Amino acid sequence: MSELTKRELNEVATAERTRENPSYTPRFDIWENENELLLFGDLPGVEPKDLDIRFEKGELLVHGKVTPRHAERRYVYGEYGVGDFYRSFAIGETIDTTNISAELKHGVLTLTLPKTAAVRPRRIEVKCGT
Repeated sequence: MSELTKRELNEVATAERTRENPSYTPRFDIWENENELLLFGDLPGVEPKDLDIRFEKGELLVHGKVTPRHAERRYVYGEYGVGDFYRSFAIGETIDTTNISAELKHGVLTLTLPKTAAVRPRRIEVKCGT
């Protein structure tokens, strides 16, 4: 594994301080099987009401906000992103965009992107000729 890759794996969600409040980019794992793509994003402390997920112009956009979990306490060190976050994914024509679904459970956002029937593997029936 290269040094850059090792370093990236050990980094926490990075905040971008371009506004008065920082925004960060949450991390996602992406899995693929014959029928769909699955995106798993770590979003600890996020409530469904604080998420805005849209498909626009070939992109899947994930916006949201994480509120401080323990505002009354003084942190010694914090690794979880707090504030606004944004992530976008380019979506190809092989995805059935009308059936994209999202579920938030135990701090993990699961996005299910089903593939179109045209790109899914299918079994061809072999008929017996006489």
